[in-house]
Amino acid sequence: MNSETENRKLKIAILGAGGRMGRMIIGCIMRGSVSGIELYAAIDRNDHPDLGKDAGSLSGCDPAGIALSSGLDAADGADVVIDFSFHTSTAEHSRILAEKGKAIVIGTTGLSDDEKGMVAEAAKTVPIVTAPNMSVGMNLLFSLVEQTAAALNGKGYDLEIIERHHRKKKDSPSGTALGLGEAAARGLGSDLSKVSLHGREGHVGERTTEEIGFHAVRGGDIVGDHTVLFAGEGECIELSHRATSREAFAMGALRAAVWVEGKAPGLYSMQDVLGI
Repeated sequence: MNSETENRKLKIAILGAGGRMGRMIIGCIMRGSVSGIELYAAIDRNDHPDLGKDAGSLSGCDPAGIALSSGLDAADGADVVIDFSFHTSTAEHSRILAEKGKAIVIGTTGLSDDEKGMVAEAAKTVPIVTAPNMSVGMNLLFSLVEQTAAALNGKGYDLEIIERHHRKKKDSPSGTALGLGEAAARGLGSDLSKVSLHGREGHVGERTTEEIGFHAVRGGDIVGDHTVLFAGEGECIELSHRATSREAFAMGALRAAVWVEGKAPGLYSMQDVLGI
């Protein structure tokens, strides 16, 4: 390996770079939180009010010399693209980026089944990491929830998922809560679409033993709290994760970006990245 290869840095393009997560990821890159990477492009929608401003400055760091721009052509020289934009855009982004041969990390939540299908189609051409939550701790929780649900299956424990987020979050329940539900359903051997119940109001009758309940709280600046409750007779088991900073998600996304470069085409999860 020559010195040029040894000194080469992974070039990262960020989609949704003007949003909360995009700025956090850029800040992590600028502060050198992950070695061996550099910011190549910062991209957002064509009507974003901060277009043309320096991406480093927007993230609260020193100027990066890279302006917030629009259009996926800005990512042409990047090695990996991280997408934290919006679900209606992410699916189309994956199609175009696959045509460009770019490895992709998708942190966007709220994708419809059709949009997920478009991402899966793009993954036939390029490697894509997608996850409802990019934090290392949450992905460990996904695994623990599946194991716990499998161990308690049929033993009289009711399963409820409670999530809390900031007032500006647009989707409900959160993608992470749905991911926890899917993990629990796998452990139970059930189909989440057939057993999920979102909130309760009025005279709904007694709880069924099969259902997985979801409850969403919105308010203030809560980054993200999730609790999976297994309620039995005489005891409750709670598995929880609390994010105190979006940096946990940003660091996970960057870890995924380093991992996915050079991988074969396919749809990967954070469990793959973490080796869980």
